[in-house]
Amino acid sequence: MKAMILAAGLGTRMRPLTDHCPKPLLRVAGRPLILHHLERLRAAGIREVVINVSYRAEQIVAALGDGSDLGVRIAWSREQTPLETGGGIREALPLLGEAPFLLVNGDVWCDLDPTLLPALGDDLARLVLVDNPDHHPQGDFRLDADGRVHAEGEPRLTFAGISLLDPALVASESPGAFALAPLLRRAMAEGRVGGHHHRGAWVDVGTPERLAALEQWLQARHKP
Repeated sequence: MKAMILAAGLGTRMRPLTDHCPKPLLRVAGRPLILHHLERLRAAGIREVVINVSYRAEQIVAALGDGSDLGVRIAWSREQTPLETGGGIREALPLLGEAPFLLVNGDVWCDLDPTLLPALGDDLARLVLVDNPDHHPQGDFRLDADGRVHAEGEPRLTFAGISLLDPALVASESPGAFALAPLLRRAMAEGRVGGHHHRGAWVDVGTPERLAALEQWLQARHKP
């Protein structure tokens, strides 16, 4: 299975840290954030990774190269302007192929083992969901007792920014910038989205404060 890491965003919430450094290269626990993703993917046996880039793209490409030093093979999907999540995936489909793939937001940190996610079957997506963090108490979606994800209803969980996707979810869309969320909600209405409740560690590294908190937590966890 291939994976795609979303790394094309402008990182506006991370300013001033991202004024001169793209968000995927911000360091936590001594390594760029995106390197944590690549190491976890490699450990899960995923060797082929597509990464989309736009803002300060050359810095990211220069830092990671073709991935050979990291034990993976990286294919780069370059966007002249950011295409949002859905448009970025649509643009990368020639690199991803027709089989389901693992999608990872570049600005999260998570200890999920992706090999635990069941295959899609007839679903178009399987979303990793987590307990609602303090900064997002309202959550995003409902996960029912049968493992189906719904746009409405209670109780709600937060989308972790990690999912298994069938390329068919976006393949029929026109090229250009568009969001993924409306397509997911449409698939939910059709009963074709499953969910996995991850109860381990997860952080949306969306602000300098949360980056600093993650750094502190990781340092504390690795103290002898």
